[in-house]
Formats: sequence, structure tokens, C-alpha cells
Amino acid sequence: MSQIIYKIAPEALWREAEKNGRFTGAPIDIADGFIHFSTAGQVRETAARHFAGQTDLLLIAIDAAKLGGALKYEVSRGGALFPHLYAELGLDAVLWVKPLPLGANGHEFPTLEGE
Repeated sequence: MSQIIYKIAPEALWREAEKNGRFTGAPIDIADGFIHFSTAGQVRETAARHFAGQTDLLLIAIDAAKLGGALKYEVSRGGALFPHLYAELGLDAVLWVKPLPLGANGHEFPTLEGE
């Protein structure tokens, strides 16, 4: 599996995490008890299903190897294995943060490693 995983987050929520030095999760993450991530092959569908029509989003690339044993790949949508983090996300694991603009045909992604 790719060592890079991805998180989609509203910009305001992520900027707050940057100020605090850690990301504790979006409301859905907090409710579920873990932070949801996607692999490169999953993140476009995640955007379409859970963030359709939303603007002011960021795409965050995470070095999965820095997350240790708190990162679990678990069966989710359609039987696929999705990365879930059972801890706060330390910003030292963040590789980059890029805007995820909304275009005419949905969100416009940069080229992703692991595709």
C-alpha cells in the first residue's frame, strides 16, 4: 500500500489545526472515534461522496509511516480497506497542503503519488 494517504478538510478547520499544532479531526471523525483518510485511489470518490459542491477545501498529504500503530486499514465502503487513525494527527506527518478547488465537473485534484 502507498505510504502517502490523504485527508480532505475545510480550510478553516485545517488552519485551526495548524495554529494548535495538531489535527483532532472533523466532526465526523470525532463522532466515529478516528480520523478518516483515503488512499490516492480512493480520495476522488471520497470527495464526490462526502464533499460534493463544497468550496474552501484543502487536500492534505500525510506520510503514513509516521503514524505508527495508531493507523489501521479497515474495511469500509464496498469492502475496500480505508486508512483510519486512532489518534490525533501530528503535523510533523504532513507532507503538503494544497487547495482543492471546485470546478465545473467536481473537485480538481493535483497529481497524486500512488495513483
